[in-house]
Amino acid sequence: MRVVSLVPSLTEAVAVSAPGVLVGATDWCSRPAGLDVVRVGGTKNPDVRRIAALAPDLVIANEEENREPDLAALRAAGTEVLVTEVRDLPGALRELARVLGACGVRGRPRWLAEAEAVWRDPPRLSLPPRLSVPSRPSVPFRAAVPVWRRPWMVLGRDTFAGDLLARMGVDNAYAAHAERYPRVSAGELRAARLDLVVLPDEPYRFTREDGPEEFPGVPCALVSGRHLTWYGPSLAQAPRVLARALRAAVR
Repeated sequence: MRVVSLVPSLTEAVAVSAPGVLVGATDWCSRPAGLDVVRVGGTKNPDVRRIAALAPDLVIANEEENREPDLAALRAAGTEVLVTEVRDLPGALRELARVLGACGVRGRPRWLAEAEAVWRDPPRLSLPPRLSVPSRPSVPFRAAVPVWRRPWMVLGRDTFAGDLLARMGVDNAYAAHAERYPRVSAGELRAARLDLVVLPDEPYRFTREDGPEEFPGVPCALVSGRHLTWYGPSLAQAPRVLARALRAAVR
């Protein structure tokens, strides 16, 4: 089996579950560390000729991360392409099983079983006493989750990361927005009466010096983008890692 992955999280999932199967991956595929495969460009601009030259049995892609014209070009070159679609945690678990099965993995890898187990009852956040009010005794944190800056973009409706946070007691203020990744101004975010701003380190790398200064008086949680947005082996540690970062911000 020869597989090329155009999705960083799927690259990690396949590499640790079926060693030796991957022959190509994108420049952004950083896990597992030391992965020794041919690099085929970015997720948005893969080198179709280089991929075809690898003669893969399968290319794995994602409908959000990869562009349809590139996938169509691969199909036209005679390459089989498996495209995942992920909107929530159950969908991610199903798609992971489908991808691994297509790559020849028999049974469920240990990390996938562990991920399913820890997400059955993830740690949930509750409003600290200083923020609690009688009319909101058990309402989750109202939060915004920027994923880009210049321009500002946030998680909107039907996103995998938004679903993970909701399972942990974080209510996305833009979950009902018409767009999945709406553009909003920093002023609009500041006026949204948020309990929390969640700032991942990818796709935009928010840091203590780049991001929190826009939201004076609002707790900002700097979180691991890999544990918030990747669906793969990191899912097994994601509840613990995310809970630690979120709790630290509102302590």
